Amino acid sequence: MKPIMPARRAILLGAASLVAAPAILRAQSEVREVRIAKQFGISYLPLMVMEDQNLIEKHARAAGLDVKTNWLQFSGGAPINDALIAGSLEFAGGGVGPMIVLWARTKGSLNVKGVGALNSLPLYLNTVNPAVKTIRDFTDKDRIGLPAVRVSIQAITLQMECERVFGMGQHAKLDNITVSMSHPDAMNAMMSGRSEITAHFGSPPFQNQQLQDARVTRVLTNYEVLGGPASFNFMWTTARVREQNPRVYAAFVAALAEAQALINRDKSLAADIYARVERGAPPKEFVMQLLNDPQHNFTTVPNNTMKYASFMARTGTIREAPADWKEMFFPELHATQGS
Repeated sequence: MKPIMPARRAILLGAASLVAAPAILRAQSEVREVRIAKQFGISYLPLMVMEDQNLIEKHARAAGLDVKTNWLQFSGGAPINDALIAGSLEFAGGGVGPMIVLWARTKGSLNVKGVGALNSLPLYLNTVNPAVKTIRDFTDKDRIGLPAVRVSIQAITLQMECERVFGMGQHAKLDNITVSMSHPDAMNAMMSGRSEITAHFGSPPFQNQQLQDARVTRVLTNYEVLGGPASFNFMWTTARVREQNPRVYAAFVAALAEAQALINRDKSLAADIYARVERGAPPKEFVMQLLNDPQHNFTTVPNNTMKYASFMARTGTIREAPADWKEMFFPELHATQGS
């Protein structure tokens, strides 16, 4: 065999480096700052655990990446979706309603899909109006605070109940008395007794704190409307983020799973983390009651999402429903027993 001449060796090495270059460039091009949107309440506890325990950083380091996280607080799903579309976020966290809306809106373009559920939790519609026992009793003098009119999961759930109570085509009957507000603001307004807000379709812990006051009555729960447990919050992102940042994406998925395992394994530690991260968190004993409630489940598996998607398609909130829940989620979840 003839020895390889220096010039030829250089050419061969150059060719090899060109073959390896795309993989190297891809690794170098992954984001070094991971921007994550979250909202208020114990339903976002998995994200609080990820933040407090630096779990994304931990799993990214194990994959050979040095990243930092930027946790951004929002009051509703609509501005979160706007930020994700604008490229100002890597991961969005919110209710199933905004996720389904953005999935439908970006199908064939940005291709936004779900990364995983954060939980399955009961949501309460509470009121301080003693005349209101069911949604039939609301009048134009009432106002219902919820995260986002018409698109939040609370708003969609209320529409579903309106259709059940008032008949087909009546899903928007109470839309005109709903007001977009963050959960803390809606709670404070309703409980003050000096606001037009007489009801709040909320989430834990706000709804549970309200019920400690004798003036408050629970009118409705999402579990009643859906006929059983349902996912409340999800994380979602664009196909581009997932494809261009495979190790960051994998680190996020692993961190989310580890956070939920910690919550389910050590509720006392989870309650301490909640107190550290969430300003104005209720006493630990109260938080422990919520975490020990069998209706409160922290899991990545989607639950009852197709009922929402089908309703939203039929009533015109989205153009068409997915044929299967898996269309709305990235492949990492497809092996789970979701719905």
